[in-house]
Amino acid sequence: MATQTQSLVSPANTGLLVPTISLWWREVVRFYRNRGRVAGVILSPLLFWLVIGSGFGTSFRGAGGGGTHYLEYFFPGALSMIVLFTSIFAMMSVIEDRKEGFLLSVLVAPVHRSVIVMGKVLGGATLATLQGLIFLIFVPLLHGAHLGLDNILPIILTVFLVAFSLTALGFVIAWPMDSSQAFHAIVNLFLIPLWLVSGALFPLSGASGWIRVIMRLNPLTYGNEALRQLLFPGASSILPVPESLLLLGTFSAIMFAVAFIIANRRSRKPAG
Repeated sequence: MATQTQSLVSPANTGLLVPTISLWWREVVRFYRNRGRVAGVILSPLLFWLVIGSGFGTSFRGAGGGGTHYLEYFFPGALSMIVLFTSIFAMMSVIEDRKEGFLLSVLVAPVHRSVIVMGKVLGGATLATLQGLIFLIFVPLLHGAHLGLDNILPIILTVFLVAFSLTALGFVIAWPMDSSQAFHAIVNLFLIPLWLVSGALFPLSGASGWIRVIMRLNPLTYGNEALRQLLFPGASSILPVPESLLLLGTFSAIMFAVAFIIANRRSRKPAG
């Protein structure tokens, strides 16, 4: 850690690129060194997908009609759950870095404060994207699912935008906090319900009036909708894929801007 800190404060690294890459790589290495987190991020949503999907079975009738099995409908939601969990675990490093003194070392380094936001958010988004894409190995087991050269790039882009927006949101939540317990409380109160009303568990067409309004306002809804259309050609959706990606991109940009503003406001406070 001392070596990483020294590389950040080196006068030669006072630009944006090298410090950002240093923080990005640190997030990736740090996450994959914790094998428990990696296993939990993959296995928990996988178990959730299999148990709930098998439980509902063919009794579920998807928004597209017909005899869609719930395992097919729930697959994009399980993928977005992996992205959400990875983003949460990745942004816990903000609190851990503050306790260990590493964050203070970066704050006093001769680099722009945007480096912290870019390094942390890009690192978390990279991890969440990779973990989500690993889950795609189960696509061949799904009836009617398609994964090929014609849709792999839009799928990667969709997963990345979901990962980037959730990681930036996690950064915004974690930055002012000094307690991991408080962070988990906010996650349980806000981020998990955000996922629950994103069309992951049930389609918008079958929701009650006020839930339907919340789902339409929830940016994560459009991530799940885009993934469902890309993986299952012909699936009905509230918006075409390009428009869903535009909304996701807008939400990602807004969350990154908020993260940048919050980090700069915090940096003006006296160190202590």
